[in-house]
Amino acid sequence: MHSNKNQIKNNRIYQADYVLFLLVSTLIIVSIIFSYSLSVYTVQYFEYNQFHFFIRQLFVGVLSIFIMWGFSLLNPDKIVNKLGMFLFITFFILMAIMPFLPASLVTASGGANRWIRLPGFSLSPVEFFKIGFIYFLSWSFHRRLIEIPKKITLKEEFILLLPYFFSFIIIVFIIAFLQKDLGQVVLLGGILFILLIFANRSYKVFVTLGLVGVIALVGLIVAAPHRIQRIFSWWAMVQDGILMVLPSWADKYLRIEDLPEPYQVSHSLNAMNNGGMFGQGLGLGDIKLGFLSEVHTDFVLAGITEEIGFVGLVLISVLMFLIVLRIFKISGRVENKIYHLFTIGVALMIIIAFLINSYGISGMIPIKGIAVPLVSYGGSSMLSMAIAIGLVLSISKSVDLRKKVK
Repeated sequence: MHSNKNQIKNNRIYQADYVLFLLVSTLIIVSIIFSYSLSVYTVQYFEYNQFHFFIRQLFVGVLSIFIMWGFSLLNPDKIVNKLGMFLFITFFILMAIMPFLPASLVTASGGANRWIRLPGFSLSPVEFFKIGFIYFLSWSFHRRLIEIPKKITLKEEFILLLPYFFSFIIIVFIIAFLQKDLGQVVLLGGILFILLIFANRSYKVFVTLGLVGVIALVGLIVAAPHRIQRIFSWWAMVQDGILMVLPSWADKYLRIEDLPEPYQVSHSLNAMNNGGMFGQGLGLGDIKLGFLSEVHTDFVLAGITEEIGFVGLVLISVLMFLIVLRIFKISGRVENKIYHLFTIGVALMIIIAFLINSYGISGMIPIKGIAVPLVSYGGSSMLSMAIAIGLVLSISKSVDLRKKVK
């Protein structure tokens, strides 16, 4: 990390938050290790070299660490604004044109184009768009919302927020309908909703938005048969437990017979149960041997738990929450309102994605296909998180984290 005596708008430049840097780097190292351990079946099935996923994740992980370190050396006023808006505009355009790109340039998944195929790797634009989206909200909320008093009518407030609703509807159409990725929509919607709280909006807006959001979510689920199947699969697993605590008459109306077997989540729970307290040992898990497809990606926490146990899962969870708390600490001390909102948004992106994934693989909510930040295998996810954390590290240079807040 680097510090100097230059000025950022008459504020002293401090040392970047090396604790955050080390915490994130630790999770990246964990990801590299398990990209080798958990990918053994996929390697054999597709006849890859045994180090195929390890080498790729090692390269991306080391590159991500250098990106964070490089950004930590930079003045935030010279990088955050320009890069944030570049990511928002560029990757929004890429997502919008992906349905029209030739098949040779895109990688399809479930009938939707989510990745742009480049020499040697594929790029997921939505991962980088999320950072730009957070920056755009932070920049725009600072310009249009923060200084507006709460004591305005609900109609006036909705007129004020109308451009954001319209923009988000376009984003929902691109991501949920064209890319069939409802999980990312839920993540972005959660960030938008919570950032509005920090942008000084009234509780009446949140109640109304909450109701509209629930209705819209139900509509998006009903509009896609594969999402309904996921709901049914989830309900097949949890209905007995839920109906047990409800009045007996509820069983008649809520129980559904002959539901599809919750295959993935069942094996995910088996893996975590097999791990016990201390795990079966690194590399010795069974669930990765064809029981769960691509266990090193969306179900990485289940695979990790089987090999290093509940204790290992707790340690990873603690690391994740320490990273989020560290970012909130930076956010609470930074004076620039755009940086304040942006760092909150990055922390929300990490914790919401982590909770969606962990709740999904444990059967608490339907599976959403969200990667575990900094842990799941995947170049786009890792690099985008490195950029986001790197920008936070740059912003941390404008605050004195050693000074106690009164």
